Amino acid sequence: MKLLTSSVYTFKKLIQGNYLYVDKTGYIYDLVSQPYGMYFLSRPRRFGKSLTVSTLEAIFNGEKELFKGLSIYNKDYDWKKYPVIHLDFAGIKNDSPQTLEEDLSSVLQNIATKHQVTLEASNSQSQFRELIQIVSKTEKVVILIDEYDKPILDNIGKPEVAAIQDKLSNFYSVIKATEPFQRFVFMTGVSKFTHVSVFSKLNNLTDITQNQQYGCIMGYTQEELEANFGDRIDRVAKQQDISRQELQGKLKQWYNGYCFHEKSVSVYNPVSIAQFFNNDGEFRNYWFDTGTPSFLLELAKKTNFDLEKALTEPVSGMAFKSYEIENLDTLALLVQTGYLTIKGTEQEFGKTFYRLGFPNLEVEEAFNTYLLSNYAMIPKEAVDSLSVNLAKLVRTGDVDAFMDLLSGLFKQIPYTLHVKEEKYYQTIFFTLFLSMGLHIEAESCTNKGRIDAVASNGDWTYLFEFKLNKSAELALAQIKDREYFGKYLHTGKRIMMIGVNFDSTTGEIAGWKKEELV
Repeated sequence: MKLLTSSVYTFKKLIQGNYLYVDKTGYIYDLVSQPYGMYFLSRPRRFGKSLTVSTLEAIFNGEKELFKGLSIYNKDYDWKKYPVIHLDFAGIKNDSPQTLEEDLSSVLQNIATKHQVTLEASNSQSQFRELIQIVSKTEKVVILIDEYDKPILDNIGKPEVAAIQDKLSNFYSVIKATEPFQRFVFMTGVSKFTHVSVFSKLNNLTDITQNQQYGCIMGYTQEELEANFGDRIDRVAKQQDISRQELQGKLKQWYNGYCFHEKSVSVYNPVSIAQFFNNDGEFRNYWFDTGTPSFLLELAKKTNFDLEKALTEPVSGMAFKSYEIENLDTLALLVQTGYLTIKGTEQEFGKTFYRLGFPNLEVEEAFNTYLLSNYAMIPKEAVDSLSVNLAKLVRTGDVDAFMDLLSGLFKQIPYTLHVKEEKYYQTIFFTLFLSMGLHIEAESCTNKGRIDAVASNGDWTYLFEFKLNKSAELALAQIKDREYFGKYLHTGKRIMMIGVNFDSTTGEIAGWKKEELV
C-alpha cells in the first residue's frame, strides 16, 4: 500500500514520497489542453484545491515523468515548459491591509528571484504587472492563485475587511490588464465575493464550480474509493469484524454526500477518508475539526438564520451565486463552504430549484453541536452529553424528564442572548433534536395547517406546538383542535402531543402540557 496523507499538498512531494494520489489528471487535461483558459473553481476548505493547483504547476513546468501511470501521461499533450507564477494566499499574512501588502510584495519578489528577474515597482499591484510582463518575454505566463479569498474570510466582521477587499480588487485587476501575456490562469477559493475584480472585472473568467464536467475534479467518487482504498477497506472491515459492504455503507453515511452539480455523483471528503484509515478506522469528525466555522455560526445567530427552512424548502440558484461582503448571505456561505450541499432538484415555472441538506453525518453532527453551543453559549461537550441523555428519554417516552432537562438548558442561556422571537426558541429546539440524530420535521404540513415540529424515535411520534408569552394549554389545544395528529395515525407509533410556552422576558420555558393520543 502507498502511504496516506492529509497534510502534503504538493504533487511532486506526493509522487516522490510514494504517497497515494487518486488520479484526477483526466479532468486537468481537459483544462490544460485548450490553447488558452482562465478558470475559477470554488470548493470547501481542505478539499484538494491546493493539490490541484500544485498538479497544474508540475504540468506547466513540463515534469512529465512525475505523471507516469496517470491518465494525462499518454494524452496528446506537448509538456512544454512555461513560466509559472504561483500565489498561495493561505500562506500570506493578512491581519491588516499593511501586512497583506508587505507580505504579498515579499512573495512576489521571491518569485521574481526564482525567475532570475528584478522588480523595480514599489507596490504589489505594480510588481505583479511587472513580473507578468517580464517573465512572459520568452513564453506566455501561467498564473495560479490558490485561496484568493483567504484574506477576506479571515477578516470578516473586522473593520479592516473593506480595505483588504479594495486591495485585493486592485491586485486581481492586473490579471485582466495582462491577458495578452498569459497562457493559462487558474484561481481557487472557498467563496464567491463580488467587487473583488475576480467576478466584476474578469468577464472572461470561466467559473467551473458548478460545471457538471468538473463535478468530481476534487473529492473521491464511490468508484475511486473502492479502486484506491480497497485493501484498506478490507483490512478495517476485518478488524471491526463486519462485512466490507457494511463498512462501505458506514463510510458513505459519514463522509460522502458532497454534490457540486445536480447531475454529478456525490463525492467523499478526501481529508476525512485519509484520516479515517490513518486512525485505524475510527469514525470521527475529521474534516470539521480542522477548522470551526466561527464566523458562520455568529452570522447565523446574528441574522436569525432559519436552518429549518433551509433544510426543508427548495431554493433557487441564487444560493450558489456571488455576494457582497456588506450583505452576507448565510445560506450562500453555508453552501459554498460545504456545510450544506445539493440533495435534489425540482422544476417550477421552468426554473430549477434545489433541495439542500447536510452532506453527511460528520458535518450534520458537528455543525448542529457547534450551532447549538453557539446559540446557547454552553460548551460543545455539554451539548454532546445533553443530547445523549435527552435521546434516551425521548426513546422511552419520558416527556416530563425530557422537558425538565430542556428547561434546564434554556435557564443556562445568558440573558443578553435572549431574542424575543418564537423562531429563536424553535431553532434551538430543532437543532437540539438534530444533534440527537433524531428525525424531525419543522413546520410540518397537515391538512389543517402547520405544526411547529414533529419528531420520531423508537415507538413514539411527538407533536410539538410552541407559543411565546401565551400558554402551554393553548398550544396543546391547537394540536387537538386542528387534529394535527391525523397524518400520523397509521404509522404504527404511539403519538404524544406536547404544548410548550416560552417566556421572552426570562428566556425560559414557562410551562408545558402533554397528552398521549388514545
